[in-house]
Amino acid sequence: MFRESHKALIALLLVTGYAGYSIHIYTDLPQANVEQHIQVEKGKKLWQSYNCIACHQVYGLGGYLGPDLTNTYSLKGPAYIKAFLESGTNVMPDFNMNNEEMEALLAYMEDMDRTGIASPSSFKLHLNGTIEQ
Repeated sequence: MFRESHKALIALLLVTGYAGYSIHIYTDLPQANVEQHIQVEKGKKLWQSYNCIACHQVYGLGGYLGPDLTNTYSLKGPAYIKAFLESGTNVMPDFNMNNEEMEALLAYMEDMDRTGIASPSSFKLHLNGTIEQ
C-alpha cells in the first residue's frame, strides 16, 4: 500500500506539524500582569485576615450583616469602596488600613468583579439548601 519512504515522510510531517503547533500555542499565550496579580493576592489575604466574609457575601455566600460585594467595584466604583474603608459605618468598623492595603483590597475586589455576576435577591433557593442563579 504505502512504501516505507512514504510512511517516513508522513510521520515526519505529523511530528513537524505537532511540534510547530505546540510551539505556536505555548509562545502565543496572553501575558499576565504580574504586578496586578501580586496586588490581587495581597488583597485576598487582607480579605481573609479581616474576615470580611463573616459580614459580606460573595456570589450570595457569606454573612448577611453587610451587602454582597461581588460586583460592587463595577456598580459603585473604587472611590465609593475606599470611602467606606477609610471611615467605616455604624455597623462596619474602620479597620485603619493604610493606602497600600486599600489598593490591594480594591485590586482583589476588581478581580472578583470580573469573575461573574451575583444578585442574591434573584437566586432561587432549593429546599436542600442549594441555590440556583
